[in-house]
Amino acid sequence: MEEAPRVRGAVLSLPLAVLAAIANAVASVLQRKAAQDEPDSETLSLRLVWHLLHRRVWLGGVASIIVGFLLQATALGHGELSVVQPVLLLELPFTLVLSSLVFGSRLGVREWGSSALMIAGLAALLFFLSPSRGSSAHVTWLMWVLAAAVNVAVVAAAVAWARLTGPGARKAALLGVAAGCGFGFTAALIKGMTVTFDHGAGALFGSWQPYAMIVTGAGSMFLLQSAMHAGRLLASQPALTMSDPVVAILWGVVVFGEEVRGGVYIALSVVAAGVVAAAVVVLTRSPLLAGEAGRKEQGAPGGDGPCERVGR
Repeated sequence: MEEAPRVRGAVLSLPLAVLAAIANAVASVLQRKAAQDEPDSETLSLRLVWHLLHRRVWLGGVASIIVGFLLQATALGHGELSVVQPVLLLELPFTLVLSSLVFGSRLGVREWGSSALMIAGLAALLFFLSPSRGSSAHVTWLMWVLAAAVNVAVVAAAVAWARLTGPGARKAALLGVAAGCGFGFTAALIKGMTVTFDHGAGALFGSWQPYAMIVTGAGSMFLLQSAMHAGRLLASQPALTMSDPVVAILWGVVVFGEEVRGGVYIALSVVAAGVVAAAVVVLTRSPLLAGEAGRKEQGAPGGDGPCERVGR
């Protein structure tokens, strides 16, 4: 009897997660288009957000993020955290396709082939892990505090390291890791909210998760903007793309009690994750995406050249 609800949940959560990935891709393209003209000095500065607030393109990206959030929350309400967050990796190939439409570029064999490889690796990862349905209903306060403290410490360490690093690929990668870990934490809080919401809206707004989610989500958004602003997509996107699902899977398994296959399946899952990571790296080397951030490679002096931005 318990298997039927789980199957129905998977049927609902997977397409909702895919739609959330599409919404996030729309947001990513719009936000990169808005942020590419801001000076380097505004990285990790609130002035960056203030300037972006006056751009309609960036506000359109924010609206897309809200839609993506609602789709993600609904997917998490029906499915496992260890499934929904990895599916959101599809944001990258969707971003590639949308960028080709927005900036008028053609996708080549590398882009299509890497996208297909990424999808295949993601499908294999989910098959090998085969997470069972967990719950945050029985998570103790102590577990929440310990897990949140570790997550926040990792984000803080990445940001501190980035602040000690000069402009370039390393800084963008570190900020990408920080943003990805923040979004993974945010997803865990959303998962916790879906359980609380089962007891009604009053119970939801009377709990602490919505307010913590607002703080972590806003902070992760700020780190994401700074990561995209600090360096090329080639540096920030792989770190962002891979750290988010890794953190979410750890929350799902360690905190929420989602069970995954053991033994040889763990090794096969690592291989599948490696395939996904390789596809991400190849995709971010695409001239279409690499030029979006409007930044020179690490070690290149000065500002942006006339050919550094797509569609200019």
